[in-house]
Amino acid sequence: MKIANEVNTFCPYCRKHTLHKVKNVSKGQQRGQSKATRRHNRAITGYVGSVEPKIHPKKLGKKQKVLLECAVCKKNVEKVYGKRTRKKLEIKR
Repeated sequence: MKIANEVNTFCPYCRKHTLHKVKNVSKGQQRGQSKATRRHNRAITGYVGSVEPKIHPKKLGKKQKVLLECAVCKKNVEKVYGKRTRKKLEIKR
């Protein structure tokens, strides 16, 4: 799925249509003190061994999320393009 590197779309902060710069959304780092991480670390200590997660069926495609930066107010807005696509989002240069 190809998308232009600049898109004219609605900005909720300016409350009008403005030009936006398109960037890929990268996943952030997982928190070390989250409840799931602490629960997992507690389960693997001692003589228990490793705790394997349940195997879930793979989804056919992911939702393609993109980060839009407004040219006027410089605020960022996330937007999802397409429902579920097998192809990665590609930004045209």
